[in-house]
Amino acid sequence: MKTSPKIFLAHAAAVAIDPIVASFRANWPQAKLANLLEDAWMPDLADDGKLTDAMIERFVMIGHYCVKAGADAILFTCSAFGPAIDEVRHQLKIPVLKPNEAMYEQLVAKSCSASLMATFPPSIPSMVAEIADMAKAKGTEVKLSTQLVDGALAALQNKRPDEHNQLIAELAGKQQCDVIAFAQFSMSPALKLAVQRTKTPILTTPDSAVAKLKSMLA
Repeated sequence: MKTSPKIFLAHAAAVAIDPIVASFRANWPQAKLANLLEDAWMPDLADDGKLTDAMIERFVMIGHYCVKAGADAILFTCSAFGPAIDEVRHQLKIPVLKPNEAMYEQLVAKSCSASLMATFPPSIPSMVAEIADMAKAKGTEVKLSTQLVDGALAALQNKRPDEHNQLIAELAGKQQCDVIAFAQFSMSPALKLAVQRTKTPILTTPDSAVAKLKSMLA
């Protein structure tokens, strides 16, 4: 394996870039990173109301581009496009990682009650289904509740990160469960404040994803 593999990070929102780059810098600084932003994915999904064949093809095109650009692996950072990422993985020979699958693996490792906190509503249904499928395959029971952090994403997009973090931390402090999972990459900066509000362990997608990629490629 390469000592400094090239990881392409494909983003649907600019707010995901800093959290995942920060996690790489802290946990695997040897990795070489390339960021791709396609910020029409989320509004197009919202307008269409479902994941279309045309949208899936756009993901596949991005995947082939990354391979041609020398990628050793691809990490997608938006949680609303699972089937599209599955198709990319099917067509490519390099590792292709969904944003949350590493965190899901940690979440379903043992039976538990869990709160899945999200800031982007369209991501929730597919995430719930994926967690259920992974728990079934693992043979564990995860009693999952979902929590939408109203106003958090809008605050972040309007350059009010402190408000974003505060809203997430406040809701995290109200959860009664064994583990909390932050659904979006952009939520991870709220972790420092959230752990002051709750003793419940919190999983974040960036740290889980970096750890999995490092185990696969380092």
